[in-house]
Amino acid sequence: MIEKILPPWVAAVEAFRDPPDAALFPEEETVVAGAVDKRRREFTTARHCARQALARLGLPPAPILPDEHGAPRWPDGVMGAITHCAGYRAAAVSRKAVTLGIDAEPHERLPEGVLQTIALDEERAALERLGDRIHWDRLLFSAKESVYKAWFPLARRWLGFDEAHITLAPSGTFTARLLVPGPQVAGRRLTGFTGRWIVADGLVSTAVTLPFEQRPEDAPQEVRDVLGSLPPGGARPRGQGWNR
Repeated sequence: MIEKILPPWVAAVEAFRDPPDAALFPEEETVVAGAVDKRRREFTTARHCARQALARLGLPPAPILPDEHGAPRWPDGVMGAITHCAGYRAAAVSRKAVTLGIDAEPHERLPEGVLQTIALDEERAALERLGDRIHWDRLLFSAKESVYKAWFPLARRWLGFDEAHITLAPSGTFTARLLVPGPQVAGRRLTGFTGRWIVADGLVSTAVTLPFEQRPEDAPQEVRDVLGSLPPGGARPRGQGWNR
């Protein structure tokens, strides 16, 4: 499912159940020592998916440990992201991404009061015009999660729900306009992201990807659209993904 909204230069693996052969490295065991069973299963299967995805890049199995912020530490030169919810775990990795973010949520309405917490007034008004075939409130939440996961490795700081304006399109895409100054990427100021979404198997999934290009002018149009026009000076960040 998740691979349908990711470009071919991203390797993704997903699981709809926790495989009995999924195992942790001793260093990873330490991370979840004393964790409740639900957290342990999420952590284990997510790492299982991540190692399978890394294998598609030709990389051997290795521990995937969290950094001081809780973000997975990926091998040098690799960007990645992990997501998990009830009945679903997934990981996506790439050697060609400046950053990426993925998220999956149950395709259900958000709990009472959550939309008011995570959405801007303009976003809530836009949801009302989209109809009721999709749980757009949950989709908006998922898109914000993917945007945050893509933002954090670049900026290394929190991005609040009210610091990015999301526009959802029924065609299966969305855009995120940053309402705070973004970091320099490929010599230009990042002003937003583009992403894709899908609803399938009782889940809503979103993904944000930003490819690394040697020359910004060679980037796809949708990438150039979310990069400002400041003079060159940015550098490619070290690969770090994020998982809540």
